[in-house]
Formats: sequence, structure tokens, C-alpha cells
Amino acid sequence: MTAKVITITREFGSGGRTIGRELAQRLGYDFYDYELVRKLAEESGLAESYIAEHGEDATVSSSFAFAWSNWGNQASDDLYVAQRNLIRDLAEKGNCVIVGRCADYILQDRTDTFHAYIHADLAYRMNRVVTLYGESDQAIEKRVQTKDKRRIALYTYYTDRKWGRAEYYDLCVNSGRLGIEASVDLLEQAVHCFDLVHKD
Repeated sequence: MTAKVITITREFGSGGRTIGRELAQRLGYDFYDYELVRKLAEESGLAESYIAEHGEDATVSSSFAFAWSNWGNQASDDLYVAQRNLIRDLAEKGNCVIVGRCADYILQDRTDTFHAYIHADLAYRMNRVVTLYGESDQAIEKRVQTKDKRRIALYTYYTDRKWGRAEYYDLCVNSGRLGIEASVDLLEQAVHCFDLVHKD
């Protein structure tokens, strides 16, 4: 058995998307992040802008508030179901890296899937967000924390899991300590070890 699918769950600003893309390139795997948004828009008829804004982050920063505001909100539930179905279809095709969108939960029962969690300290993430995305009208610390909270709220609502628990992942990587390249190196080695351990 090989790790045909790799899911990347990440804190905002930790570099998880960059790490996932580089890992996919090294392994020769397909990579799905914004690409998943485009595929979802094509298949569901929903606007890319709506999927990009609501597919991974709740509209509010509290899981309780999101549950309350989402009561009867068919659009949000429809989007989650469409994402879940697409992620399962992509996993069936295999050899891909999928970033975010509760993919670790959706694919938890697949034995050919490797799950990674990327995190970093707040200072590292704040610096990376400013470097990559520039300034905003919101204080950078609040911007990062709000993004995390909204991501956690949606994840909690649809998975009933606690965000970032190590038990859900095959490997947790501190990209702030290791850096992007070393994080990719570590993940690549871990995936190869997974393949060796589970070799038929």
C-alpha cells in the first residue's frame, strides 16, 4: 500500500499551502487547493468567489455562533456536501495532495491516505502573512487570529472534532521551527516511510 492521497491541514500563515504544493511537485502528485475551488465551481454551479470565501472559513469566528447563524442555511451545507463529494472523487483517482477543506476528516477511513498538520508560532505566521499578502486594514495579529478562529469554527461544525489534535494526523510539523524546505523534506521522508511500512 502507498500513500496515494496526502491531506494538509494548516494554521493560517504557517505555509501549509506552499509546503503541500512543493510536496506534490516532488512526488509527481496532483495538487488541489485553489484548483479544487475551480473544479467545484464547474461541477456545482456555485461562484468561485463564494466557494473561495466560504468553503474553508465560517462567516463568524465562534463555532457556537456559526452553528446558530447556519441554522437553516442550505447554501453552506450544500457547499460542504459538494466539497465532500469532490474530495472523495479525487481521492478515488489517487496520487494527489489536498489542502484544507476538512479533507483529513472526510478521508479519515481511507488506509491509503497520509494526514499532516502544519503549524507555527504566531510571530512566524504574522511575519509570513505580511510578507506574502501585505498590509491590511486590520491589525496583523487580529487578522491571523480571526482567520484561524473562522477556520476552526467551520471545521468544528462539520466534523465534531477538536482542531489540531495530534491523534488525527500521521505527522505534525512545526514549519516555524523547521522552515518551509525542511518541512517539505520531512513530509517527503515520512510519506516514503509510510509506503515502506505498509508495503504489500
